[in-house]
Amino acid sequence: MWARVGLMGSVALGSMFWSQKNKTETSPYELKLIQVLFRHGARTPLKSIPDVLEAQWVPQLLVAPAHTEIDYMVTDLQGGPRPPAPVEDSYRAKILTGGTYPGQLTTLGMQQLYDLGVRLRKKYIQEEPFLTPSFNPKEVYIRSTNIVRTIESAKCLVAGLFQQEQAGVVSILTDKAENEILYPNYHGCKLLKRLIGHRWGDSSTLPDIAADLQSIQRALGVDPHQHLDFILIRDDMVARESHGLPLPTALENWRSIVEQRAVDMICHIYEPSKRQNLQLCVGPLFHILLINIEDKIQGTTSKPDRKLFLYSVHDTTLMPCLMALGVFDMKWPPYAADITLELYQHRQTNQHYVKVSYIGQDQKIPGCSDVYCPLHEFKEALAVYALPDERYHTLCDSIDDHPKL
Repeated sequence: MWARVGLMGSVALGSMFWSQKNKTETSPYELKLIQVLFRHGARTPLKSIPDVLEAQWVPQLLVAPAHTEIDYMVTDLQGGPRPPAPVEDSYRAKILTGGTYPGQLTTLGMQQLYDLGVRLRKKYIQEEPFLTPSFNPKEVYIRSTNIVRTIESAKCLVAGLFQQEQAGVVSILTDKAENEILYPNYHGCKLLKRLIGHRWGDSSTLPDIAADLQSIQRALGVDPHQHLDFILIRDDMVARESHGLPLPTALENWRSIVEQRAVDMICHIYEPSKRQNLQLCVGPLFHILLINIEDKIQGTTSKPDRKLFLYSVHDTTLMPCLMALGVFDMKWPPYAADITLELYQHRQTNQHYVKVSYIGQDQKIPGCSDVYCPLHEFKEALAVYALPDERYHTLCDSIDDHPKL
């Protein structure tokens, strides 16, 4: 019995290795570098819809599963102490019904990121043996916004990707709030605040959005003087649905309109037809992604073994990135959504290519001749929006050249 199982096991294992080897050899593209931008997992809402049936956001919804635990530390970008976290502090100044804070990663959210890690493991360790099967700090770089849900999401992804196996402590790097470039930073960039800040409020006064907002407030029985918008409604609605918590009955019939109007709002806010808006939202981040690629190709990096960059971010990061890449599908990115950039080298020609995927689906970037985008075409597509630090800061401070719109 044991001999048979052992034999069957070794045959299966042998064929698996053969298919991997075969697959690697038949592909003309050799993987060189992976960069993943991912949204955090399911969380408690940022605000509750006022005057409606309340959901109970109890602490039991936030228990960390044992399989998501790893040995990790949070530092600044230089490896020093973690910077202050004013955004997180603002969440912890409020308490939701049920006793938890707004914007906190839940058990479900932790599992979603663990599952994303498992998906990446299947692709980059099992199907194509690219990464070392246990966490190796020389191979993997992890940066997160300095907010607990994104830090915990990064931790859970790493736990899934490396199955809690690690050769060294996992460092998760963060930056000061005023310098953050992993989301559109209205506080750190004066020009962005001037160009876009007022558009959030304006978006709810657009005729179609305003009419639907009035109707939904009436249907929900919310006082018309309460400040409400479709992004807030969607946030609470999706958080409740994801965790099986009750929705106000009136909201059931409005689900698709809420989804559509929230996206309409975000498009009005970012106004992607104006290049400078998207530059200020994602320019420094795009610059980093291009630098990582260039360093790998030129061999100029001080970390030659680096194979994977992980960036733990937000829906408000992914949407302007997708807009700038020309592949935004007019749908709000779900929890744990990812944009993955893979750098390849052609085995015969030695030319480099970049492949972009969104939630596991390959994307053909406008300006690219193929899904495997020749590097010069990819760089041209991103160069429209990428901003080196110095240029970004100069633009951010140039508010005198841009009268309030």
